[in-house]
Amino acid sequence: MSAQERVTDALYGLGWGVVKKLPEPAAVRLGRSIADLAWKQRGKGVRRLESNYARVVPDATPERLAELSRAGMRSYLRYWMESFRLPAWSAERIESGFDATDVHYLTEGLAAGKGVVLALPHMANWDLAGAWVTTKLRTPFTTVAERLKPETLYDRFVAYREGLGMEVLPHSGGTAFGTLARRLRDGGLVCLVAERDLSASGVEVKFFGEATRMPAGPALLAQQTGALLLPVTLWYDDSPIMRGRVHPPIDVPETGTRAEKTSVMTQALADAFATGIADHPEDWHMLQRLWLADLEPRPSDSSDGSKSADGERP
Repeated sequence: MSAQERVTDALYGLGWGVVKKLPEPAAVRLGRSIADLAWKQRGKGVRRLESNYARVVPDATPERLAELSRAGMRSYLRYWMESFRLPAWSAERIESGFDATDVHYLTEGLAAGKGVVLALPHMANWDLAGAWVTTKLRTPFTTVAERLKPETLYDRFVAYREGLGMEVLPHSGGTAFGTLARRLRDGGLVCLVAERDLSASGVEVKFFGEATRMPAGPALLAQQTGALLLPVTLWYDDSPIMRGRVHPPIDVPETGTRAEKTSVMTQALADAFATGIADHPEDWHMLQRLWLADLEPRPSDSSDGSKSADGERP
C-alpha cells in the first residue's frame, strides 16, 4: 500500500470513527466548512463539477455556475457527513430522514414477485435511501460497488453498506451480473447507480443534448429476468429531510434486437435522470468527466481522469 493510499484509508476511517460521534449540528457545520474551503480552492473536482453544470444549465452565467458549484459542494459534503453518521442513526432517524413520492411503483412491483431494479444517478445520498428501504420497507437488496484502492478502503465501504442491510458485490470480476439476475428471478430488489459507465463499453445515449455512455446492466437485467426497471432521483431541500421520486417503469420494447432494446431502455433511463437533475442540479455530485467530448485528453487538463481518487462516490 502506498503512502497516499494509507492516508486515504486513514481519513475515511477517521470519518466513520469521529464524525458519527459528533452532534448533528456540529457535523452539518463541519461539512459546510469543508465544502466551502474546497470550493474556494477550485481544484479539478470543483472545476469539473462546474463544467458539468454548464451542460445541465446551458444558459447559466459564470456567476450562476459559481453559485451552483458552491451549492453542489455543500450537497456533496452533506452526503459524506450523513454517510459517516448513518451507522449510528436509529431506525426512527433513518425512517424520518427520507421522504419519497410514488413509492407504490416499487412496493407493487415487489408484491408482484417479479423483481425490481432501481437505477439512480449520483444524486444526494443514495446510501440513506437504501437504508430507508431496508429499514422502513424491511426489504433487503443487492448492489454493486466499484473496487477501490487501497483494498482496505473497499472493505470499509462493503462493511458499512452491509451494516445498513445491503448485499454488496464487486463491480469487477465478471460474476456480479449472474448474481443480480438470480436475485431478481427470486423476486428480489437490486439497486444500481447507473449514469456513469465504468466499463468503457456502455450504451451511448444523449444526455442534456450531448453523447455519453451509460451502463447497459439495468436494461439487460430487466430484459433477461422480467424485472421492473424503475428510475429514481433524489434531492435535498432546506429541511433535514432528503426527498426522492420513483419514476414510472421503463418497459422492455416489444420488438427489436437485444442491443436495440437495451439502447431504447437506457436512453429512457437517461431521460428520467435528466429530469431529476435539471430540477435539482446542485444535488448531482458528478465531479468527474462524463460526456464523450470530455473524455478526449486535453493538454490543459490531461490529469483529470475518471478514477475514484478524483472524487468518485463509491
